Amino acid sequence: MAKMQTIDADFVVAGGGMAGVCAALAAARRGLRTVLIQDRSVLGGNASSEVRMHVVGADACGGRGRELAVEAREGGIIEEIRLETAVRNAQRSPSMLDLILYEKCRAEPNLTLMLNTTVVGAEVADGLITAAIAERQSTEDRYRISAKVFVDCTGDGRLGAEAGAPFRRGREGKEEFAESLAQDKADKFSLGSTLLFTARKHDGPMPFTAPTWVRTFTENDLRFRYHGTPGADRGLEYGYWWVEWGGTLDTIKDNERIRDDLLAIMLGVWNHIKNGPPGTPPGSDPHGAANWALEWFGFLPGKRESRRFLGQHVLSENDLMESRPLADAIAFGGWPIDTHPPQGIDAIDEHPCDQRSVPHLFDIPLRACVSRGVGNLMFAGRNISATHVAFASTRVMATCAVIGQGVGTSAAHAARHNIAPDHLAADATAMHAIQQLLLRDDAYLIGLKNQDPLDLARQARASASGSRPDGQPDNILTGQTRAVHGPDGAAGDRAVPGSHRWMSDPAAGLPAWLELAWPTPVRPRRVQFIFDSGLHRPLTLTHSDSYAAAMKWGQGQPELLRDYDVEVRSGSAWRTAVTARDNILRRCVHELDGKAIDALRIVARATHGLDHARVCEVRVYE
Repeated sequence: MAKMQTIDADFVVAGGGMAGVCAALAAARRGLRTVLIQDRSVLGGNASSEVRMHVVGADACGGRGRELAVEAREGGIIEEIRLETAVRNAQRSPSMLDLILYEKCRAEPNLTLMLNTTVVGAEVADGLITAAIAERQSTEDRYRISAKVFVDCTGDGRLGAEAGAPFRRGREGKEEFAESLAQDKADKFSLGSTLLFTARKHDGPMPFTAPTWVRTFTENDLRFRYHGTPGADRGLEYGYWWVEWGGTLDTIKDNERIRDDLLAIMLGVWNHIKNGPPGTPPGSDPHGAANWALEWFGFLPGKRESRRFLGQHVLSENDLMESRPLADAIAFGGWPIDTHPPQGIDAIDEHPCDQRSVPHLFDIPLRACVSRGVGNLMFAGRNISATHVAFASTRVMATCAVIGQGVGTSAAHAARHNIAPDHLAADATAMHAIQQLLLRDDAYLIGLKNQDPLDLARQARASASGSRPDGQPDNILTGQTRAVHGPDGAAGDRAVPGSHRWMSDPAAGLPAWLELAWPTPVRPRRVQFIFDSGLHRPLTLTHSDSYAAAMKWGQGQPELLRDYDVEVRSGSAWRTAVTARDNILRRCVHELDGKAIDALRIVARATHGLDHARVCEVRVYE
């Protein structure tokens, strides 16, 4: 019997998918002693090399994006990860994303990463979790991990379930939340799971002999599921999300059976593509796939749905479709309401998904991320408090990631100020502070602006060497760092028009400069820049060649400043305080020496492709 080891922390994150990674990084960077518990050997969840789903979100795979009008791609930590992955992983290796996530967690001195470790219990007293119990079978270790705040990012909700937090499963009826897209009557069904594959085209024929136990499919069975002849615009290199099954079962208790059946389904689909339906003459190559062969296929189902916790607010279809302003917003979404038939591939008379576009970006509130039954338990990811219909939008990984950053930042504020998480949303002062911290860290919150009283840039006057008419220098002081005023961006009076960035004069070329000047000297210790990183375009690791072709992959984003200097002025003398080269990030922070200055200037010397410089925001702190 393994001896119980004890760990004392401020914040425990159970689950290392994109939500858990972003929650843990946000809290650790805010100074909390954070423990991240992940039951697999790699981070990333459904985005990891074990499943290989691409991370999508509010930009709807680029469908919502319009340059300088709707920039819906998520910012903050998930943008940092995407930008770095695009440069370091030009080959689009799934394991490279595993490595980048691992490195980011290991680099944080306040973060303890526990891989191959599973939460198996929780100690609860007076309505609060006092400790999580975890086991690591590979080292025969058992842990008791105490903390002030806990967050369940496990997807299945293991920590919350062990703590007795209320949850629901299945699909609500129309009447409960007045949802037009809900079932007429409630049931226990859910979205199913998927096994993906990757394939590669070879120089000659690559025969495939299917195991005897695979499923067989006819063209009629798959008539609503694209599996056509590979062509110039679409190959067989990336599997089909619609290889889905198990939504009529218990996606937790029946997961092993679901995996086995999905293997038979996935290999049966591949057999159909390679060899045709039963009765196809040998060698006829009905789908033009003779030279294609499987490269990899998963054994870990990519799970979509199981438990959804009951929080202080249940996010519903109407919150999304009406883009209701929520005072405790900590994140945003915009993916369509994307429901699938629970029978998955066996629903041969139904399309594999029903996507209803949400008209605008929508708020995700902190109250949907705090348990209504356990006072210091929070959620991030697909298990937040939402109806089945609302969940069908919020479940995608980029949305889960920004929820994770919002929850991690909220937990840091709660722990530092000794506020119970279930009291945060009703505390207007706390919510304002949390939202301002999120904006400072390049998270986007609909309609909210930088109001940080510590930001010295708000007291300065902006000027520049030259500007485009739609990119004047004082745009960096609007308090907003993206354009969302297009028809499917933010709604109503929360869609503040404008480019919200300085853009230098292309005719003048580079270098170009942007300057902040103060009427009286200041003593800055830190300067922060938010650069344009092309948030109107999709950007995510994908194994689909056609999807990748819509991105700027294998490079820094062309809008980003690659090389720049920071100069400061005291009296009439300018000096160089920072020299930055080969930048690939949107948010860049530099330390200064704190000496008195009356002006600060960024000199843009080169971009990653654009013919002019773009800066969305400058912040300066003593």
